Amino acid sequence: MTDSRIAPELVATDNDKRATALKADYEALGATLARRGVDIEAVTRKVAEFFVAVPSWGVGTGGTRFARFPGTGEPRGIFDKLDDCAVINQLTQATPNVSLHIPWDKADASELKAKGNALGLGFDAMNSNTFSDAPGQAHSYKYGSLSHTDAATRAQAVEHNLECIEIGKALGSKALTVWIGDGSNFPGQSHFTKAFERYLASMADIYKALPDDWKLFSEHKMYEPAFYSTIVQDWGSNYLIAQTLGPNAYCLVDLGHHAPNTNIEMIVARLIQFGKLGGFHFNDSKYGDDDLDAGAIDPYRLFLVFNELVDAEQRGVNDFNPAHMIDQSHNVTDPIESLINSANEIRRAYAQALLVDRKALSGYQDDNDALMASETLKRAYRADVEPILAEARRRAASGYRRQVAAERPASAAGGGGII
Repeated sequence: MTDSRIAPELVATDNDKRATALKADYEALGATLARRGVDIEAVTRKVAEFFVAVPSWGVGTGGTRFARFPGTGEPRGIFDKLDDCAVINQLTQATPNVSLHIPWDKADASELKAKGNALGLGFDAMNSNTFSDAPGQAHSYKYGSLSHTDAATRAQAVEHNLECIEIGKALGSKALTVWIGDGSNFPGQSHFTKAFERYLASMADIYKALPDDWKLFSEHKMYEPAFYSTIVQDWGSNYLIAQTLGPNAYCLVDLGHHAPNTNIEMIVARLIQFGKLGGFHFNDSKYGDDDLDAGAIDPYRLFLVFNELVDAEQRGVNDFNPAHMIDQSHNVTDPIESLINSANEIRRAYAQALLVDRKALSGYQDDNDALMASETLKRAYRADVEPILAEARRRAASGYRRQVAAERPASAAGGGGII
């Protein structure tokens, strides 16, 4: 039995008020999809089993380089953050895991584990922080961390990442995400090749300490805080890093870390093709790394990303199991509400991608029928899958999965997938 931050009876009562309308909407959508040869139950099961991790740092009010305007009820520390994350999961039934950021969330690992267990939460990828200075650290990261010219500073940054691994092991995490702000702000400030060599050497030291069943995610970002050159500035550099480090090293794609108009879905396809897609930080952007709610600006792009993921899933790509995490900053909205909205939008994109007629799409592609290929994607995107999302939440909240578990045999382990 897990602690519920909102009374379950309150949620159940509200759901009961909507049950009749949901049943009608779900049956109507099911009939429409059936005419297209789509089993709504199969789609709903997949959506109900698709989860995305929430970031511990996301439940606090964010800010810009100019100001931060705190909201009411701000979490005072990691244990308050976990309470907020539990509310998000209770209402979405889609976010059972939390991604921690160290040293922001540093606390006794046994206490963190106990708190997570009490709330029904697990722990996703650990995130290190060498892009800002922590109180009392010996060496500053003002001019870099893992690529710093000073060996002692690099060693300090490596040691911090090793600490994150140790904390993660105690919590049951299986991955470490490394993002650094290293780079330069003026031409000539840094030697491009030497800086990258230092970074690779530091990452190799971290990789050596990685448990065999862990993954190391390197995250690229075009700019900020380094505005002239960035050590890991694009997916090409990221791919080189993953290839150099070894089979347990992968690329993490943050949807906001690209130049405007970049074809992110094609980057995703390339990384899938060569076995180096580690996962995602979901958010949205208009101008740069805006960290807006997922799907807030370009929901079609989010759908197109999931189109590539579902394509890979259905093709049976070997060892395909990317991590899904949200990474947002909430400046003018309630963080809990924004994260709930984002989790639902991410599931929406997944559900829509499951509706794509893959056979028809492949035929149009082979025939070079550009318009019909595009319309095949748009037909799935235009589908109102809200009844599927609501039914998936209802079943999870009502214990539907536990009820049918006793009636159905356990499925055998099989190929990879994102569900």
